[in-house]
Amino acid sequence: MHPLTALLRPAALLTAICLAGCGAVNVRPESQLPKALVQPVEAHVGLVINDELRNYKHQESRASSDWNVELGPPHEKMLRYVFDASFRDVRVFNSLEEARAATGLQGLFEPRIEQFSFATADETSGAYWAVTIRYRIAVYSPQGEPADSLTLTGYGSVANAGGAGSSLGNATRAAMRDAAAKILVQMPKQPLTARMAAGETLRPGDAAALTEQIEVVPIEAEAGTPAG
Repeated sequence: MHPLTALLRPAALLTAICLAGCGAVNVRPESQLPKALVQPVEAHVGLVINDELRNYKHQESRASSDWNVELGPPHEKMLRYVFDASFRDVRVFNSLEEARAATGLQGLFEPRIEQFSFATADETSGAYWAVTIRYRIAVYSPQGEPADSLTLTGYGSVANAGGAGSSLGNATRAAMRDAAAKILVQMPKQPLTARMAAGETLRPGDAAALTEQIEVVPIEAEAGTPAG
């Protein structure tokens, strides 16, 4: 079975609370991802999940509502999952300084959320909700020196679920699954991964590899036909 087939199965738990009375929509998507059918790379790496990512929230006011999307905890879970599946040995650290003090690692990864954007059903003529999440993964040598910068975007869209909280939560979860699938499929193909698999340690200034950009949320799907 292709790894994407297992990853994209709709097995997830969503916690989404819509407080319509006070004009607030609070969303916290929680995904239960199945075991990825990929072969982990034989490498020893560090994964840095800092406080900024762990506590990341998207907040904005739009259409007389306050939108609060809690992205930190579900992303910590997702990133631990994809890196554990991608590499044989992954050690998790709370900061780059903490990771630099470790020994026996070949490289360090520090993911960040660069942008979260969404389109409501009203903005897509009532057809669907869409979410785009753009990520940057800073890659360092074991000494914490910049070695690479990987970028990717997760995109998700779902039919209107009848409630703002559940609809936005479902679309956010779909975008996270899309990003997770891209990391799982593309990471083993990157030159930096091949070097680590060969026993090398990442060095400062290694060439950038994984690049993808989706700047805005597409909203051109036909009514009743969710994109993605």
